[in-house]
Amino acid sequence: MALRPPLEAATAKPMRGIFPILATPYTAAGGVDFEDLAHEVEVFEKWGAHGMAWPQHASGYPGGVNKEERMRGMEVVAKAAKGRKPALLLGVQSTNTEQMLEFARKAEELEPDGLIAMPPMEAKSIDDYRTYYRALGKLTKRPVFIQTSGGTKGIDPPVEFLIDLAKEFPNLGYVKEEVDPVIDRMKALIHAKPVVKAVFSGANGYSLTYEMRFGGDGDMPEAQFTDVYVAAWDLYQSGQKDKARTVFATLLLMLNQMRQFHGVPQYIMKKRGVFKTMVGRGHDGQRTDVELKPDEMAEIDWNFEAMKPYLKA
Repeated sequence: MALRPPLEAATAKPMRGIFPILATPYTAAGGVDFEDLAHEVEVFEKWGAHGMAWPQHASGYPGGVNKEERMRGMEVVAKAAKGRKPALLLGVQSTNTEQMLEFARKAEELEPDGLIAMPPMEAKSIDDYRTYYRALGKLTKRPVFIQTSGGTKGIDPPVEFLIDLAKEFPNLGYVKEEVDPVIDRMKALIHAKPVVKAVFSGANGYSLTYEMRFGGDGDMPEAQFTDVYVAAWDLYQSGQKDKARTVFATLLLMLNQMRQFHGVPQYIMKKRGVFKTMVGRGHDGQRTDVELKPDEMAEIDWNFEAMKPYLKA
């Protein structure tokens, strides 16, 4: 009987490009809106996303969904993404190795294109990080993105630690770099290719064009401007760098709005018809309701107008 080929050789989608983090939608009553979550997957494909991930910080993790909602959400997202072009990463991070493996086993059942995991928040040392990621590397053969932020305060995974993991488990050679100095660390990881397979950034891609210049493999931004990120990425990759700069400039206008006003992501997702409400939850699990003032909405709308030539819908 013929051996089944490795997953990466047989079924893998490219781990490169714009992989937005799915935002978590909520109903007017405050529960997770699983209908809108599935719709968001469909929207991302229409907007040209190269991939997507859920749940991560921009999804409200750790408090935005409870365990039951997270398990159901993974099922909903995986079902909605099945047969679609963008790659799907399921977030399996948790506070410790045992809990992470519970989410990872669930994710394995759903057969995403890859996984992503922040470090454990209960770790006491870098050796605890090593135990955590080695356990994940043993569980799955799928590509696993290691997000460098989000773990125990004061314990950041060194670049050499990430390279060593990739040498031991080739499927752990994917990194979402968010630890300062981000650019220097990204360059060091890129220098470690082909042991390291892909180097992404996060933080809403404030350095996107520079990262593409020195060889970054992609970015995982928040959801609401996915098609504009994709436009900038695709133009730059096709050699149209001046046009990419123009698109990126309009994106920076809106990223500045996010620094000025609370609730811009929820406002834009509702404005664009992706979500029904602007209800959210904080990382502490408490409900939040976006209430923008009229002049704040006017400023957001005015800057958003500059994006319209680059929107897919």
